[in-house]
Amino acid sequence: MLSLTCKAAIKAVIYLGAKSADDKKYSIKEIAAYINENEHTVGKLLQKLVKANVINSSKGPTGGFYLTPEQQKQPISNIVDAIDGEEVFGLCGLGLSKCSEAHPCPLHDDYKKIRDAFKSLCRQKKVSELQDKYLAKMAFLKA
Repeated sequence: MLSLTCKAAIKAVIYLGAKSADDKKYSIKEIAAYINENEHTVGKLLQKLVKANVINSSKGPTGGFYLTPEQQKQPISNIVDAIDGEEVFGLCGLGLSKCSEAHPCPLHDDYKKIRDAFKSLCRQKKVSELQDKYLAKMAFLKA
């Protein structure tokens, strides 16, 4: 359902949230290395996240990317919206462009339930909840 880039963005934001107590800013290189993703991809997605006000950045020798306490309270859906767009929550399970109630694909009824439940999950889960699981070593960001 989510693109690989969007999954990487969620991992990057959780990582930045977990590191926010350090009061330090992190480079593209540091973030990419930690979440085991391509630097070029991470650089592009971080810029999109900054533009959407999901994360912050500052320039200069002590610059980098970071999350404010307020940004840690945002839902995961903000990340999804910034990278994949809200329309990802309405896509067909088989990739048909005109799948709907009136013109359903063979998976439509079952997939719609899962898609709607996932949309609800993304709207309810906050970055802080996921970063807390990570900090408590109850969840991981890489294999």
